[in-house]
Amino acid sequence: MEVKNFAILDYVVFAALFVISSGIGVFFAIKERKKATSREFLVGGRQMSCGPVALSLTASFMSAVTILGAPSEVYRFGASFVLFFIAYTFVIIFTSELFLPVFYRSGITSTYEYLQLRFNKPVRYAATVIYIVQTILYTGVVVYAPALALNQVTGFDLWGSVYATGIVCTFYCTLGGLKAVVWTDAFQMVVMVVGYLTVLIQGSSHAGGLHNVFETATNGSRLHILDFDVDPLRRHTFWTISVGGTFTWLGIYGVNQSTIQRCISCKTEKHAKLALYFNLLGLWIILICAVFSGLIMYSHFRDCDPWTSGIISAPDQLMPYFVMEIFATMPGLPGLFVACAFSGTLSTVAASINALATVTFEDFVKSCFPRLSDKLSTWISKGLCLLFGVMCTSMAVAASLMGGVVQAALSIHGMCGGPMLGLFTLGIVFPFVNWKGAFGGLLTGITLSFWVAIGAFIYPAPDSKTRPLPLSTDQCILSNVTESFPQVLPNRPAIADAWYSVSYLYYSAVGCLGCIFAGMLISFITGRQDGKDIPPLLIRPVCNLFCFWSKKYTTLCWCGVQHDTATDQENLENDSAWKQGTESVLHNGLRQESLANVPGYDPKDKSYTNMALEKITHF
Repeated sequence: MEVKNFAILDYVVFAALFVISSGIGVFFAIKERKKATSREFLVGGRQMSCGPVALSLTASFMSAVTILGAPSEVYRFGASFVLFFIAYTFVIIFTSELFLPVFYRSGITSTYEYLQLRFNKPVRYAATVIYIVQTILYTGVVVYAPALALNQVTGFDLWGSVYATGIVCTFYCTLGGLKAVVWTDAFQMVVMVVGYLTVLIQGSSHAGGLHNVFETATNGSRLHILDFDVDPLRRHTFWTISVGGTFTWLGIYGVNQSTIQRCISCKTEKHAKLALYFNLLGLWIILICAVFSGLIMYSHFRDCDPWTSGIISAPDQLMPYFVMEIFATMPGLPGLFVACAFSGTLSTVAASINALATVTFEDFVKSCFPRLSDKLSTWISKGLCLLFGVMCTSMAVAASLMGGVVQAALSIHGMCGGPMLGLFTLGIVFPFVNWKGAFGGLLTGITLSFWVAIGAFIYPAPDSKTRPLPLSTDQCILSNVTESFPQVLPNRPAIADAWYSVSYLYYSAVGCLGCIFAGMLISFITGRQDGKDIPPLLIRPVCNLFCFWSKKYTTLCWCGVQHDTATDQENLENDSAWKQGTESVLHNGLRQESLANVPGYDPKDKSYTNMALEKITHF
């Protein structure tokens, strides 16, 4: 393959991304130097507004893997990828209306802190360890995979980009904390959209306009979007994308520390919800850009597919190869696209480092040393950012040695996300589930999701389920590379063509539903949780979403939890004085006597301070 090298202007544009990102970290380090508390560093003092948080949320979950991989998906398998807009919509609705209110009102910093309040410490620590391992592994791949694709097509230095990404992310995370991460993400989101738009404009111009793009895509069967086949073995159908995609994204989005940490950093719950809904617009925009990029790319390569002809060695190289072709005579613009791709990487890595530091500090350090000073807590938080920055960069180095295991590593997020989603759903939606059910459900969900995913890796699905749409090489000068697709291996066990061939988008659903059903069954066997022992703020049964239910059914769904006090508590929480007082309680080491800081506190009627009391009990 002929490697087309960057011009000097491309390097200048790319370097500007890193300089500005680092500068934002320095700015917030100087600006916030007098607010030296771990709370300020990790959750921005809970004073963020919805705008930058919405941009940050979109950027954090639109990694370079998405920017390079999604157009390639559309190019090879068609525009059915656009159906993810349905999944994104359901994910945001469930997150904002079901999970967010519980997390925001409970005053937690780590999402896994909720699991201790609802169940116990072993459940919390098990979930935290799983999250840390999956995030480090995934982040390493997010850094390495796009760097490798760009290196092989553009000649961009592989290890230079890997180390630069790790160093810059660690630098601004450690200096500026969450505020630096959020505002840097907002800037990087703008870069991502501008990079995509330049590709769309120039690509459609090369194709002779959007009309020609759609005509070519139609002739190539790329616009066959609605496939209502219910076969779960089909890779992409309406059902696998809309249903399976909802489970997948809800597992890595709705209860993910990176998401919730940004939401609880907002000044009010209303701002947090607005951030999520504005973020939905961002997700739609990136999705539409990716789909159009894939269609334009197909129009450009309709007579000479660079993948099957051997010009490039992997589908992820399609997008950068396309960019280098259409911008061959326009120095600076290839650099802008690479900056677009690495903006996705930077935002994802920074979000991961910040979230890892938060859960480690809150779940382990603070639990072991509850009386740390503010200054020491801040330094420990910064040290954790530095530690995880080094670990994530090192994981990128390890990913280069993993060979075929990289594909398995990329699915780790979905494999772990489903059981995590099931665990939090058990705690929030089903008040009768006890800690034994939660722990057993988590183990069951993890076992099922890993079983099907690892089985699929060992025994790839038959070609008929995963083979791309037709790709032409009629006008290519073929390289000495033969077309390669997954082959049906001899002596395949019967389970391989059924269980192991399930669409990868159902991995999260398998883990989530397995966790929920096992958790409920174990709870019934071992004795249901007494609802009177659960603070109402930790529960949000589905009946909350249906106001037309009678009081009788509402009481039944709350399973003994004192739900009558929930409305009063919710109203009190929206009162700024109440919030400031309660935060003072938590800030002062959760001591019983500090409850006097809560306005209107009556020692004879403590119903509305259940959360603070619950924290005191557990800590």
